[in-house]
Amino acid sequence: MSVVCPDLRGYGQSSTPEPDAEHHVYSDRAMAGDIASLMQQLGHERFSVVGHDRGSYVAYRTALDHPRQVEKLAVLDCVPIVEALERADARFAELWWHWFFFATEQAERVITADPMAWYRPDARRMGQENYDNMVAAINSPATVRAMLEDYRAGLHVDRGHDEADRDAGRRIACPTLVAWSRDDDMEDLYADPGAIWESWCEQSPRTAVIESGHHMAEENPHQLASVLGSFLLV
Repeated sequence: MSVVCPDLRGYGQSSTPEPDAEHHVYSDRAMAGDIASLMQQLGHERFSVVGHDRGSYVAYRTALDHPRQVEKLAVLDCVPIVEALERADARFAELWWHWFFFATEQAERVITADPMAWYRPDARRMGQENYDNMVAAINSPATVRAMLEDYRAGLHVDRGHDEADRDAGRRIACPTLVAWSRDDDMEDLYADPGAIWESWCEQSPRTAVIESGHHMAEENPHQLASVLGSFLLV
């Protein structure tokens, strides 16, 4: 079994292409195309895809746009972006205010003025290597802009793609796992996130709750690995 862990556009040490006015360059569709192309070049004609948070949007877009390549899908701490935006109320705006701030022109000026104060990386918790990589990334204005473009695409072109798929009745064909963190805000916002995914999947999705906060891979790696393994390896 092979595991491929690519950085998305604008994250980590990945590329930071020049954005376009409509945000297509950083859309989930563009990044799903990156994933499909990468896996094909690595010799994987069929593969499973797992994504957490922002990566989940790219993961389910990969399953929707490239159904012949994706065998299984796991989305972690996520509902389809159009579903999140349609449910955005005062509580959502309070908890996820950064979605809307990142869409403004002021966001880049605020963040790049003092990225260490904005992101507050913690070397003790992250480990020195991860800390060094993050500090290098957040001190690059091009990387900050690229990360913001991901969020800007989410509010515009990604939402439009979701709406078009839903209107056309397109659904995820492969087996799907929906998992979320017990101590994050998913249940507060959506009650049962798995129920939201039902209409997006041809097969009723499997669900799991991870006993952790939002950063499930770091906070409860053993349970997450067990849940993913039991789903992906069957």
